[in-house]
Amino acid sequence: MHPNGEGATIIAETVYKIISKDFGGLKLASVFSDNMVLQRDKPISFWGTANPDTEVTIYFNNKPLSTTTRYDGKWQITFPAQKASENPHTITIKNLNTTITLQNIVIGEVWLCSGQSNMEFRLKSARNASQDIPNSTNKNLRFFDSKGKFGFPTSAYNTEQLADLNKLHYFNENTTWQESTPTTSADFSAVGYYFGKMLQDSLQIPVGLICNAVGGSTTESWIDRYTLEHDTRLVDLLYNWSKNDNIQPWVRERAGQNLENAENPFQRHPYHPTYLYESSITDLANFPIAGVIWYQGESNAHNVELHEVTFTTLVESWRKTWSNPELPFYYVQLSSMEVGRETWGHFRDSQRRLLTAIPHSGMAVSSEVGNRTDVHPIDKKPVGERLARWALSETYNFNIAKSGPLFKNATFVKDKAIVTFTDTQNLETSDGEAVKSVELAGNDKIFYPANAHLIGDTLEAISDKVPYPKYVRYGWASFSEGNLVNEIGLPASTFSSEF
Repeated sequence: MHPNGEGATIIAETVYKIISKDFGGLKLASVFSDNMVLQRDKPISFWGTANPDTEVTIYFNNKPLSTTTRYDGKWQITFPAQKASENPHTITIKNLNTTITLQNIVIGEVWLCSGQSNMEFRLKSARNASQDIPNSTNKNLRFFDSKGKFGFPTSAYNTEQLADLNKLHYFNENTTWQESTPTTSADFSAVGYYFGKMLQDSLQIPVGLICNAVGGSTTESWIDRYTLEHDTRLVDLLYNWSKNDNIQPWVRERAGQNLENAENPFQRHPYHPTYLYESSITDLANFPIAGVIWYQGESNAHNVELHEVTFTTLVESWRKTWSNPELPFYYVQLSSMEVGRETWGHFRDSQRRLLTAIPHSGMAVSSEVGNRTDVHPIDKKPVGERLARWALSETYNFNIAKSGPLFKNATFVKDKAIVTFTDTQNLETSDGEAVKSVELAGNDKIFYPANAHLIGDTLEAISDKVPYPKYVRYGWASFSEGNLVNEIGLPASTFSSEF
């Protein structure tokens, strides 16, 4: 087997570096810069490259630690865990005649904000932008906004873009940490911003947010290769990707348009399985984080059962990556949309059921802030704050309601369905009207609208078309008009007793 032109160039460059021992001198991993937040209470690692067999020394908190670079120029130095501190630190890294100084470093809580376009959606486009951006200055809320170099138009990528993708150079290498200001917050993830603001207001320590969300990306693009290769349920995703019916048609079509000019038979694309893991997550693996918030699923909603496997596998993959089997993973349930989204009710219920399948997870309901015709609803503030509620309750042990009503059980007595819920003491409706979007079915599983009324934390429903109900569901339409909430106004999740 002979390498193509790209491969031959990479081999030649690697051989030159090893023979000449010239790896370009001291370099830090791209996640390190001025203004960054380091995770408290966990060992702190720094890593990068330098010329081989040379000494690298880091001065942190007036303590120097040193190491010798490997034959391939790689190095890593790990400091003991530190307590939270908003007092700015300076970190100095030295190698031969080169010194790198990082300034204004604080220690607190670091969260990864990932997924696809609704996580990427910028604060300046959100409903509350005009009120919230002018008040967003906060030196203890900081962002690392890892954006892609180019988007996903209907046109073909050029030669340079195709080459960058094959080198895993999709994300902008010049990203730096920034304090929250009206300028930096406006271009950051709206969901991430509202999550981080509520977290920082509550914890009163520095909070750092890393956002690497990619519009249109699939769940499987964020999973590591070894896991996919060794999972008999998912390994087929790696092969014949452009013709694999398990991949959403829109995703395959858009990637095909982007790669129209590709001559390399192994040309890569950010939507391909493993690509975003290899181009982003691997670069963050040694950077300690407190947890993950995730907003994705639109590109996988066509196959509910497969997504249950890929999403569970994704969480397991990332927990292995960060060597933390209890890494908090809080995700957004898909919102509501009417046009061409027939599976979304089933998908939302599947996401609800995954709560019990995935320990240390949480789900923010967003169905009531959807848009009938736009996959990108603009009301992001409640979404981010609902994610923050899960983190504050489950990760930081605050006494705060984490969720709206979640389906617990359904019993059927004669012509009536009796439904109980968790996460509520008193069921209400958001508009004071009768409960909407409740349906009943008999053994034939044909659902009809039902009349429902509320008694404490219990919902009772009947339908004159279903004299002997066996199943009950709520908010099942792709665009849900459900209005069920708990006593503090948090919305109930879509559910069905059928599954």
